[in-house]
Amino acid sequence: MQTRLLCLAALLLPQYGLAVDDQVGAKIDYGTFENPAARVRPRFRYWLPDASVDPTIVQKNIKDAGANGAGGVEFLPYYDYGNVVPGADWVTYGFGTPAFVDIFKAALQAHKDAGLVRDFPLGPNQGQGVPASPGDEGLQWDLSTASVAVPLNGSYHGQIPGWGTGELIALVSAQVLSSRNISNPTESLIPGSEVQPTATQYVLRNSTLQEWSQNVTSTGELSLSFPTTGGQRYRLFAFYQHQTLHQNVPSTSNVSGTIFNGGSYVVDHFSAKGAETVTRFWDEYILEDEIKQMLVAVGNYGWEDSMEITANVSWTPDLPNIFQRKHGYSIKKYLPLIIYKNNNIGLQTTAPGTIQCLLDTPDQGSGYINDYRAALGEGYRAYLEGLTQWVNAMDLQYSSQVGYNLNLDVLAHVPDVNAPECESLAFGDSIDGYRQFVGPAALASKRVISNEMGAVNYKAFQHQVTALLWEIARAIAGGVNQFVLHGHTFSGNYVGTTWPGNTPFHFLFSELYSEKQPSWNHGFSEALNYVARLQYTQQKGQPKLDVAIYNKDSATDAQFGTIYNETDLLEEGFTYVYLSPDSFALPQACVSNGTLAPDGPGFRAMVIPSSGNLTIDAVRDIKKFARNGLPVILSGGLPNAYYTGDGNTDALAMEISSLEEVQNVHIVSPGQASKMLQSLGIAPRVQVQANGTWYSTWRSDADGVDYLFVLGDTVDTAGNLSVATTKRPYFFDPWTGSQSPVLEYQQSSGRTVVPLHLAANQTTILGFRGTTSNTSLHATQVPSSVIGYNYGNRANKVQLHVSSGSTDQTLSLSNGKTISQLTTKDPAPAYQLTNWTLTVEHWERPDNLSDASIIAAKHNTTHKLTSLISWQDIPSIANASGVGYYTTNITWPPTTNTADGAYLFLPQTPNAARVYFNGHRLQAFDFQAPKLDLSAYLVSGENELTVEVPSTMWNYLRTMLDELYSAGSLPQLEGSGPDPVHNGLIGVVSVVPFVNVNVDLF
Repeated sequence: MQTRLLCLAALLLPQYGLAVDDQVGAKIDYGTFENPAARVRPRFRYWLPDASVDPTIVQKNIKDAGANGAGGVEFLPYYDYGNVVPGADWVTYGFGTPAFVDIFKAALQAHKDAGLVRDFPLGPNQGQGVPASPGDEGLQWDLSTASVAVPLNGSYHGQIPGWGTGELIALVSAQVLSSRNISNPTESLIPGSEVQPTATQYVLRNSTLQEWSQNVTSTGELSLSFPTTGGQRYRLFAFYQHQTLHQNVPSTSNVSGTIFNGGSYVVDHFSAKGAETVTRFWDEYILEDEIKQMLVAVGNYGWEDSMEITANVSWTPDLPNIFQRKHGYSIKKYLPLIIYKNNNIGLQTTAPGTIQCLLDTPDQGSGYINDYRAALGEGYRAYLEGLTQWVNAMDLQYSSQVGYNLNLDVLAHVPDVNAPECESLAFGDSIDGYRQFVGPAALASKRVISNEMGAVNYKAFQHQVTALLWEIARAIAGGVNQFVLHGHTFSGNYVGTTWPGNTPFHFLFSELYSEKQPSWNHGFSEALNYVARLQYTQQKGQPKLDVAIYNKDSATDAQFGTIYNETDLLEEGFTYVYLSPDSFALPQACVSNGTLAPDGPGFRAMVIPSSGNLTIDAVRDIKKFARNGLPVILSGGLPNAYYTGDGNTDALAMEISSLEEVQNVHIVSPGQASKMLQSLGIAPRVQVQANGTWYSTWRSDADGVDYLFVLGDTVDTAGNLSVATTKRPYFFDPWTGSQSPVLEYQQSSGRTVVPLHLAANQTTILGFRGTTSNTSLHATQVPSSVIGYNYGNRANKVQLHVSSGSTDQTLSLSNGKTISQLTTKDPAPAYQLTNWTLTVEHWERPDNLSDASIIAAKHNTTHKLTSLISWQDIPSIANASGVGYYTTNITWPPTTNTADGAYLFLPQTPNAARVYFNGHRLQAFDFQAPKLDLSAYLVSGENELTVEVPSTMWNYLRTMLDELYSAGSLPQLEGSGPDPVHNGLIGVVSVVPFVNVNVDLF
């Protein structure tokens, strides 16, 4: 009880007002499952080319996005990603100019008019800087290195290397024991990145490191002598700090004048001064009273993108002082160790540095590098705190893609902002990668864990809707619960731009959403509403997780590779995320009744892989957790030690070894953690028994509803879910917003078992509410011939839809009653539809290619089909883009046997689809596994069926890439770019008649 009270007391901390409540269960308007509120819906990243564009078109784009199902936009002043645009005037139309303020205000008004919410980057481009004076101390800093060998006679006399590069921070000498050339990585996430093919690796004698800056004269001169006995070789390393003056928007003026003449500069991300430069600019140039009022009304997040800033070494002038305070020694003589792979490890993978220095110690100097990164993290946290506090003061929240790409432990910083954000591009749709990011946020009870979703290399104008939804489903499986789609384009005219309009990233990344995509008005809204309902279920209530996996790295892998490589937890259905030892300092990190964070995720065990890198504080915290009853499983043996300082781990190794003696700590072989959990009586909240991989999430809402999300990955699968609840299960259909009781399930021993069949990449949502009783009887076994059902107005009556096949299989009810023969009727057999008429509405270039405001020039062609094949296989439309209308007739009723109704089964519709039957548009359906009930609209005689299928624009656009300009540039693709994609309705369409069988469930 005392531990429980301590957990609760730790959470009773001063909070901001309700408007900036970032915690699970925050009192906001969520809307309903059928119609989620704007704040809960997905948003678009909206790329504003610059402030010269027509604001009425901007407003129309925003309102159109809302009408299509989005909750608003993330309003990003793009400025061609920091490139120079010929003819653009960014002195007049740059970020923060009066023209920009006007269009910023117009966008706010559009959100207000349409009932939407808006995010706004705190700077142009990726939000990583603002216009400023070049001498501003809050701008980005760098640490440059110059190195020279000491002559063989051991005497160095003269000017030190690199003198004049910047302010001298340190001059370090060291004996070189060996040197060799090494190859740097050759592949980068970003096309066209800087390449440093090789580097020189030096092994330095640790005991000879010495710092000499106090001996350097005011003109950079130095005289030193070093030992030469035994052929010793020495080397000097000089370190200079200087501002990079990197710009996220270049200057378009050669004259000085206002602050806008110089463009926009990247700020220091490792000190509060960088945040102050940003907020000072906003206060002086943008935040007039009317804008403040409108932001309170419709604002959501102030925001910054992933760290896309480059340098030689991540640095801030106060770093030596931060380091000294944190670690108790000076960093200066260890600076040679940090000049390799300590810049932007995501964007500069091919340019990590040209010199790598290692020490002749067991850890090769890793402890000093880890200490440097920890100190750098302190500066980064000060930057985040400055921005968060400023945004919160406006009754708004701050969101950021915290840490990754930088040489930092991302997990340590995820809780530092109101709404941490990750992205599908850098994470490569890795569920394990998402779990790494999500863990600290879940422990910190963050209501929103956001994701920049849908950027894929070389998929511009060809990223199909189901591919996007697959990416979203994997992110949800990893614990993400909000999506900002990448991205929505400005649809009007812009300088140097032809039809189809402004194309951010010049065809390198998907996607360019707008009414110029055929899917936009032909099925995309169904996808947006589907995502909105997913987000609703994933933002309501408290996420519950089974296992916390420990991990510590001083710099998180920029590609978020899998850490726990065993499959045992996944196969049994255990849900898990990752925590770093920094997470243990959170007030929620308490154990009560054997559960970590009982009022939060409720972890019932911790798994520590042998690769876990334990810190001394982590060992002590883990011992405390175990003594308070939390099972701790060491997978693969004792974990590694995390190096700090001189790398001496003797004391830490003893602490780690002593873990074996602590009660509730268990050691298992790799892949045996799940068996140990089960032997301890710990079962997953959601056990999985399936012939494939299923991922799940579980959330418990204060209104009594528990939400279970399930993703069936890659292939068609079938199996059972055993859920730790006896509440009644319902299907929550994210495509329609409907809720219906589950017909078939079993309950025993406090668990509910639900059978499922999932198509490849299909998702389903189950809601559990109320308690089962005699008034909610159900089936425990249903014949395979039952392909659907409807509950009537009475809870105990159900109408089964029985198809052709075996009708003598037994229907078993939960009260023990069985029905051995459902019907004496003979349902008509299923059949395939052939003899289609395809009308293609071609979307092509306008006569005036320079008019980018036109959606497309359209004309129709007609094609007779006996089977449904790809447009690629029909020569006359192989390069066509647009909308296909597939029409055929269904004769009803069937000429043989009996039928009361029928289902329509379509093949997967990769880029969305709509179905019209006898002139009626049918309800939305699952694009991964389309199934529609035609019964309500069937008439005797001929029934007309039309399937509306939008294509991507790629196949047509690729025929004319050399004519398409955006912001003065052609597409940045090699040759003709990626291959054509398959468009159209491809596969088999079936009609499955059924007969109605009414069953009383009592």
